Amino acid sequence: MNRFSLPGALLVALCCCFYNSVSAQQSVARQWNEALLQAIREDFARPPVHARNLFHTAIALYDSWAVYDTVAQTYLLGKTVGNYTCPFDGITMPPPANIEAARNATMSYAAYRVLFKRFTNSPNAAVTLTRFNNLMLTLGYDFNFTSTDYQNGGPAALGNYIGQCILQMGLLDGANEQNNYAIQFYEPVNPPMIMADPGAPTLLDPNHWQPLTLTLAIDQNGNPIPSTQVFQSPEWGLVHPFSLKNEDLTVYERDGHEYWVYHDPGTVPFLDTIAGDSTSEEYKWNFELVMAWSAHHDPNDGVMWDISPRAVGNIQSYPQTWAEYHDFYDFIDGGDPAMGRDTNPRTGEPYVSQMVPRGDYVRVLAQFWADGPNSETPPGHWFTILNYVSDHPSFVKKFNGKGSVLSDLEWDVKAYLALGGALHDAAIAA
Repeated sequence: MNRFSLPGALLVALCCCFYNSVSAQQSVARQWNEALLQAIREDFARPPVHARNLFHTAIALYDSWAVYDTVAQTYLLGKTVGNYTCPFDGITMPPPANIEAARNATMSYAAYRVLFKRFTNSPNAAVTLTRFNNLMLTLGYDFNFTSTDYQNGGPAALGNYIGQCILQMGLLDGANEQNNYAIQFYEPVNPPMIMADPGAPTLLDPNHWQPLTLTLAIDQNGNPIPSTQVFQSPEWGLVHPFSLKNEDLTVYERDGHEYWVYHDPGTVPFLDTIAGDSTSEEYKWNFELVMAWSAHHDPNDGVMWDISPRAVGNIQSYPQTWAEYHDFYDFIDGGDPAMGRDTNPRTGEPYVSQMVPRGDYVRVLAQFWADGPNSETPPGHWFTILNYVSDHPSFVKKFNGKGSVLSDLEWDVKAYLALGGALHDAAIAA
């Protein structure tokens, strides 16, 4: 017999009431986005994979919204994306009074199917999948309903069908999802550096990445991982993008395998350990800069910086050659040639200086990019920023800043698709 104490029941009831009061103020799309962000925080730290999860969930939400709109075009439903076609024969549109409910149901089932599959093998799957189930129940949906007969099964079946299409597309987009995104052919040039041993006796080529072997390895989200580092998605350039074009692509070959690079920034400085040349000097200068700036983390060195818009931003020109970086960055004191702005261009009011210890400021920056623990990873950061800004009372929800004010739901699905696509492309290009 199941036992459940009265205090426990009251606690659950109070939590549910609090959740319902908060979530009632958010669109269904926002609620699923928040559930995804929390799932990412509890998953392995793998930013390219999660950029893709954010994008694919955004497709699920957007197509589920657009299918009921007389103007909007779907992204995948009834279309071909990459090597996959999602057939669609149309539906009987519900009465106008029922469209909102139909959209909410379709979005929920589509997002649920994508997310449940993507996080089935997460290290915290039991908690994450239960959270997805509970969100479905809170919204009033039966997550055991699995029909994809969208012409006869109503909005829920349509959502299941959209989710199915996205999952099938994901098996053909080059991410190797069916093998848990495993590296297929890349191998590091250098053997691992054993961190418990002195020196770097295993380094063969200083111009190539070298994995580290730690006595105990825990990722940024607190999950135990293999002691030897694995390169983060080295073949991700092969994944089908959102908006990247063939003219943006350079294809390299190594050991008989292709590596696709979008927006290739060019060759970085290499170290010539025998002859030594100008690129060797640039190589060394970059490493020396990191060491010099690491000394700025002392909060008690007495150095104060103005981090207000009066002193940050508004850089007039950027380096065009490696040598120009020497003048761009202040090697000794830190910083760049930012001019800042005296007044707010929107309000015309003067900016007020904000003086802080340099050591505190640069440590905050370093710790932010160290990214953990319980991080939604860099792509997720952008969604938390988007949600935060969207919630601000002064924010006006106009797409691209133009036209009429959008509903919370329309704003969310359009913003998520645009941001998700951009982050997916950024992960591929990076």
